[in-house]
Amino acid sequence: MKFMKLGSKPDMFQTDGNCVRYVASELATDIIVHIGDVKFYLHKFPLLSKCARLQKLVSSGNDGNGDEVNIDDIPGGASAFEVCAKFCYGMTVTLNAYNVVTSRCAAEYLEMHESVEKGNLIYKVDVFLNSVIFRSWKDSIIVVQTVKSTSRLSEEAKIISQCIDAIASKASVHVSKVDWSYTYNRKKISEENGNDPSWDALRNQMVPNDWWVEDLCELDIDLFKKIIMTIKNKQVVSCEVIGEALKAYAYRKLPGSGKNVIQQNDLAKYRNILDTIVWLLPAEKGSVSCSFLLKLLKASISADSGETVKMELAKSIGRQLEEASVSDLLIRASDREETMFDVHVVTKILEEFVTRDKNSMAEMEDCGEIQDMSSPVRPGILSDASKLMVAKLVDGYLVEIAKDPNLPLATFTGIAELVSSYPRPSHDALYRAVDTYLKVHSGISKSERKKLCRLMDCKKLSAEACMHAVQNERLPLRVVVQVLFFEQVRASASSGSSTPDLPKAIKDLNSSSYGSSRSQTTNTDEDWDAVASSEELRALRGELASLRVGNGAMHERSNGESKMNGNSDRAAISKVKGLIMSKRIFSKIWSNKAAQAENSGSDSSESLGSGIHDEAKSTPTRKGRHSVS
Repeated sequence: MKFMKLGSKPDMFQTDGNCVRYVASELATDIIVHIGDVKFYLHKFPLLSKCARLQKLVSSGNDGNGDEVNIDDIPGGASAFEVCAKFCYGMTVTLNAYNVVTSRCAAEYLEMHESVEKGNLIYKVDVFLNSVIFRSWKDSIIVVQTVKSTSRLSEEAKIISQCIDAIASKASVHVSKVDWSYTYNRKKISEENGNDPSWDALRNQMVPNDWWVEDLCELDIDLFKKIIMTIKNKQVVSCEVIGEALKAYAYRKLPGSGKNVIQQNDLAKYRNILDTIVWLLPAEKGSVSCSFLLKLLKASISADSGETVKMELAKSIGRQLEEASVSDLLIRASDREETMFDVHVVTKILEEFVTRDKNSMAEMEDCGEIQDMSSPVRPGILSDASKLMVAKLVDGYLVEIAKDPNLPLATFTGIAELVSSYPRPSHDALYRAVDTYLKVHSGISKSERKKLCRLMDCKKLSAEACMHAVQNERLPLRVVVQVLFFEQVRASASSGSSTPDLPKAIKDLNSSSYGSSRSQTTNTDEDWDAVASSEELRALRGELASLRVGNGAMHERSNGESKMNGNSDRAAISKVKGLIMSKRIFSKIWSNKAAQAENSGSDSSESLGSGIHDEAKSTPTRKGRHSVS
């Protein structure tokens, strides 16, 4: 630590108890200075010759009963006044980073300017600050931490602004020119390398870009904000380093190491820290991780921050949502919400992601810059990889929130539909989410089940998911039939035969209006939307097995002839059509309606992943099936 000594005379100040200070001298004291409970018995001449304020106080307060003045509001209190008094007597005074600010503010209060006497205390302190303190990183950090008690006079004397600018300037220096001691480097050298002089040449190479972050984390939020703003205004430090500083400060100052455990009496304090950190976040994408942004969002919900802060975070997260994980998005709802998780804020995040995609594409179209597939993706334009990652993220998120019994169907489907146009090679996760929702919300109506199942594409289910679906008694019958048909299509493709066209009856299962081309009764739609019973599922699987066996035998006899393959495909399609329109199936549905109403929410089917292997072992018709997943 740097220091400066003023004066040459020995220190003659003595203490009588805790509240009396006096100068040991043959001359009698002629002035008493009161500062709080402390009394200073001093001499007028050395004090008044350098302190204009004391001159005024003595001249206005002399009542003939002895000269006494009260200056209870002097910055730094009795200790700071003692430094000024010793300087007036010419006694030795040591200034350092811990007392220089209070001494400077006390001298300002006492009006110890150059106009009173040349070489007065204010001038000497300013020289020490500018030539020594502000050139030292460690001393600058110490000084800025001591200005809180003297903030008004420090601001007036521009000490705070000068100190902040000195710190920001040093933080903006290129790391190759950092040759002073700082926290990280000091620990590294002393703990790992001792005093080996050979390491001095490598010292600059060890300096990280964020070497200054650790020391700034010791400051309170107001000073930290001012320094970060000054650093950003210099436009030298990268946004990634700024983001690292904000992240380090958040982890240092916010409670629970990201667990968002905030006590009620500290709520206002932590809310102020959160709001400031969010306000300081760089606008550039990637300056902080998406995971950190989501932690800030969780903390802001816990601290009950304003909607502006939450929406700003939601926008920032939406710009880089592809980096998030499912656990990041599982944000606990406040006590006022009925749902387990805060799905509304996640919806806002997804809307921001989708809106950014649409706006980017619209800008490209307006500028006539539609790029071909081989051209590189412009910055800000969402790639197919990003969309795929977000689609998978949403599918995984839907699986988790589907377990909430209070989650409305409209909210669930609304989140899924936001990314319904994004590419997914597989709909297994979406099927798992739908199945989980059906299991937990067993009381939903047939129309709601139909709407829910429309979210997934049966053609994109893997063989394992199909195996589970055909046993799933929670699914409507039309979905089970779709799955069975597409299994047959896959089996035909894998065996080498041509893939049949989708029969019209199957196409009708996906259409928004049902029944006009399939049935003359008003009850057909209800039958198809009813939940399939175990007997019906077994019957459907048996029909499919016979189709598969017949198809395989026909393919072997054909010896690769396309005509025979075409006949096989037509036979398969005819069989499936007959299966769909089978009066036997409809009669089973009709006769078992009452039982189906009771069993529609049955949990007899195991969840995807748990019953797959058992079915593979116990169903002979699937044992030898080839599939293309």
